[in-house]
Amino acid sequence: MELRELLSGEVITIGHDGTVAEAAVQMQIEGVGSLAVIADDDIYGIFTERDVVRCVAAGYDSVDSPIGEWMTPYPDSFSPDMDVNEAADWMLAVGYRHLPVVENGRLIGMTSIKDVLWALAEVAAKVR
Repeated sequence: MELRELLSGEVITIGHDGTVAEAAVQMQIEGVGSLAVIADDDIYGIFTERDVVRCVAAGYDSVDSPIGEWMTPYPDSFSPDMDVNEAADWMLAVGYRHLPVVENGRLIGMTSIKDVLWALAEVAAKVR
């Protein structure tokens, strides 16, 4: 199974000039754990639930804190042709919970560790 099979719907993004509070609200509304941070139609960063926690735990006001100070800039991106087993290995090795999926230089989706685990469980169930 490939990462492309895990992608559904539109990519949830936020502009690079957003705040931590705006990002947190958007993630809550959309029911996602990460946002692609976009600047000039390119992926500029990834902002996750962990980033919200780091900001608040450090004592910063999330309303005034720009996401650019907390996001992961220029994140690794992955091909939609990547096998989910390889993606799982990568996620475990480097500690990622979310993977931006890029095709021909364009962000086409974001997948999470939860998506990858569901896919692995589905493949394993078919083997039994």
